[in-house]
Amino acid sequence: MIRFKIKELIAEKEFKERRKITLQEIADAAGVNRTALSKMMNPSYQYSTTTKAIDSLCAYFGCKVDDVIEYIEE
Repeated sequence: MIRFKIKELIAEKEFKERRKITLQEIADAAGVNRTALSKMMNPSYQYSTTTKAIDSLCAYFGCKVDDVIEYIEE
């Protein structure tokens, strides 16, 4: 199973910048649909995304791919 670590990245960025970050802000800055972000954050929903979206999230958060997604054996 692939797990998206968006919540963790948001929490870390909010802590570093000492401010609240909304999904809409991330969607606008990264060019990723807000609904897609919500689906990625829902652990019970298996969401398929593009490498472009993952690349955009890496650029927004200033991180590597394995900071955004991870593989968990079922």
